[in-house]
Amino acid sequence: MPDRPAAPPALLTEVSRRYATASRYTRHYVRAKLRRDPATAAILGLAAGESFGHVADLGCGRGQLALALLLGGAAERITGLDGNAAHLAEARQAAAGLVAHFAVADLLAAPVPDCDTVLLVDVLYQLPAPAQLALLARAAAAARRRIVIRAFDPARGWRSHFGLAMEAANRALRGARRTASIHPLPLAALAAPLAAAGFRVAARPCWTGTPLPNVLMLAERTDG
Repeated sequence: MPDRPAAPPALLTEVSRRYATASRYTRHYVRAKLRRDPATAAILGLAAGESFGHVADLGCGRGQLALALLLGGAAERITGLDGNAAHLAEARQAAAGLVAHFAVADLLAAPVPDCDTVLLVDVLYQLPAPAQLALLARAAAAARRRIVIRAFDPARGWRSHFGLAMEAANRALRGARRTASIHPLPLAALAAPLAAAGFRVAARPCWTGTPLPNVLMLAERTDG
């Protein structure tokens, strides 16, 4: 997967405007994620020239990436699933008039809707290891074309150590329970069930401008 150009500023502005009536924090968060998170440009770049079709965004949060795909013509419709009802309410408000559906779901057990593309951005490493593999299996059964993952790579040396420290600090600031730890699996462990299900898997760094160990994994179906 080669490097991709930055996301179109006009598109990011259009998406941001849809959150104009949200809280100040949400407006700032959405703008920052769209313009500073390398995953935005990387995933929009993957879809350049080819629609992702029906996208199931698992762990969609406030929905800004899904809406960028939809408004940029890179998706035909969106199904977003997340466990945070407040974030989903903001996503629904921003998606008014668009072909997008957002629903509360527990990703530990929720079925993945049949779709063309599954997105898993910063989701897997926050689940227990067995649950990660189970979710990947459900995603592989549901996705007709591809699965796009932004994963935490535990084998990136100082980046991985820094990422773990940042995650611990963020959880402490949010008052999360000590049991709310993270479980980043090796990339080979994430790729194995996808390859077994008929996907060709490639990975590349997705950390431009950050000290984090984030990697973009693209799994494309090869079995028709």
